[in-house]
Amino acid sequence: MRILGIDPGLRRMGWGVIEARGARLSHVANGVIRSEGAELPERLLSLFDQLNDILARYQPDTAAVEQTFVNKDGSGTLKLGQARGVALLAPAQVGLSVGEYAPNKVKKTVVGVGHADKDQVMHMVQLQLPGCAPDGPDAADALAVAICHAYFGPSQARTLREVAR
Repeated sequence: MRILGIDPGLRRMGWGVIEARGARLSHVANGVIRSEGAELPERLLSLFDQLNDILARYQPDTAAVEQTFVNKDGSGTLKLGQARGVALLAPAQVGLSVGEYAPNKVKKTVVGVGHADKDQVMHMVQLQLPGCAPDGPDAADALAVAICHAYFGPSQARTLREVAR
């Protein structure tokens, strides 16, 4: 199964694609989408178009997006929420199921600690995906979201139900 992980952001949206074959995970690609344009609608469209290019290029089977929480700045929170909407819409538009995970769940899954810092996430992503060189912390976070989805996503839940029968 090919999984697209997304770390939403208005200026920089991290993305990462992994392959999950049973318990074996491997890195496919990762990067950071940078929004373009002066006005919010232009920036959101830029994110949407670039994310659609990634979806077309890597053909994932499913996607996962990190949930966001309230920032100190209300206006910033609303803008981040709009970028997150793009991150949810683009994969859903091409028919993918989209999982959502809290940052603490992602960190606990990948690092073992729910309040890990970005350096710890980067290190553990590189250990779990040998040969992977994340394009910065946003891409590492997106790969961590994909790893979390590999363990807790719909196909894993289905497998666990079948084993229980």
